[in-house]
Amino acid sequence: MANVTSYGAASMVTGSCHLLEVDSLKILIDCGMIQGENWHDNYELFPFDPTLIDYLVLTHAHIDHIGRVPKLVKEGFHGEIIATDATLDIAYIMLLDSAGLLEEEYQTLLRKALRRGDENSVQEPLYTKEHVEQVFTKKLRRVLYDETIKLTPSVKLCLHNAGHIMGSAFVEVNYEEDTLHKSVVFSGDLGSKNRLLLNNLSPIKHADALFVESTYGDREHKVLEESIKEFKEAITQTIDAGGNVVIPSFALERTQEILWLLHQMHQEGSLHNCHVFLDSPLAIEATKIYKKYPAELNKTLGLRVSLGDDPFDFPELQYTLRKKDSMEINDVEKRAIIIAGSGMCNGGRVVHHLKQRIWNPKNAIIFVGFQVHGTLGRNIVDGEEFVRIYGEDIKVRAKVYTINGFSAHADRVDILAWIKQISGLNLIYLIHGETDKQELFKAYLHENIDTKVHIVKKEERIHL
Repeated sequence: MANVTSYGAASMVTGSCHLLEVDSLKILIDCGMIQGENWHDNYELFPFDPTLIDYLVLTHAHIDHIGRVPKLVKEGFHGEIIATDATLDIAYIMLLDSAGLLEEEYQTLLRKALRRGDENSVQEPLYTKEHVEQVFTKKLRRVLYDETIKLTPSVKLCLHNAGHIMGSAFVEVNYEEDTLHKSVVFSGDLGSKNRLLLNNLSPIKHADALFVESTYGDREHKVLEESIKEFKEAITQTIDAGGNVVIPSFALERTQEILWLLHQMHQEGSLHNCHVFLDSPLAIEATKIYKKYPAELNKTLGLRVSLGDDPFDFPELQYTLRKKDSMEINDVEKRAIIIAGSGMCNGGRVVHHLKQRIWNPKNAIIFVGFQVHGTLGRNIVDGEEFVRIYGEDIKVRAKVYTINGFSAHADRVDILAWIKQISGLNLIYLIHGETDKQELFKAYLHENIDTKVHIVKKEERIHL
């Protein structure tokens, strides 16, 4: 009997961690960071024994899918890690960045505690850069899309293009049970159709059970062309009025999409006398990886990169690697476009830029990604009059734009269309979503297909 237990991203969006037990094998699908108001749950011991995990499969390199991998290794995992080339390359820089932020936060809290004479109250960082390096000394299996891997004579695994970010995959596991051939699919995060940079999500012909994300299961995204128009208009209106634009952006995919759009605006002549700052060392490194794998890009961009053209660069763009360079952006009074992480404003350089700019009505904050409950970004999107930044309550006077059409996640129409192509499906399990949205998505699926749908609860053991 095959079983699945979700230890994260069950009745919530983040912390992806799903344990498949089949044919005496223990296969962990992702091991992500819990973000938002449940952040401190990351510090709890895993509710399973990491030493008994045979394989760790990474669907993609977003931190809510890989962020606890160093902790897993730290607590005894010594199995094999399976992922695409691009995912492993990106995971390395993402985890080093995560460790740096954790260590930096620890040092800040420790200094404050020392001044209070209460240093024993400060928790050690979840992991360090040394722990990250240990991850990449483990046995890594770099796989191609649609390549079948035999884990045992009766268990096979295959990664297919999920169209979400570079290297992203959904996981198909085929196994035998009582002489019957069965299969279960874990979606990871699925990409929306007609993305700016990547090829579309691949179809899957057959599955008996599907564990599928439901982040945007309650809605349909704006048409991409409308979002592009809204984005460009927000930029031009703000800078032409003498203001500045702050774009909290995820280092992966979203930043590269923004750079491509700004590249287009440069070609259109819309960025005259502008200063565009990519103020994220992580995003700078991620962009290099996007250039490394032109075959992963759609035909238009892949060809441009192969021919030596750079769709992610243009004359107005400046990289600010050092903190000193980042601080000097404060001196730019107008016509500045600042792209900085983190995407949910729960850390990173963007917090500093928000403190400097969010109180000024001439400025604009453009959100181009999902904001989890409990983050600064969500508070701003929800229309809080004041937000607390570095211990100071600051009035939100800047114009706030929320442009959801850029989402790297499939919406309910995309997911339904993908599911309808799957033959033999007995049960759909909803993961990676807030409970209220999952209830709406469940009802939507019931209206459109006959397959049973179940919302997965945290640590619920499901017999397939």
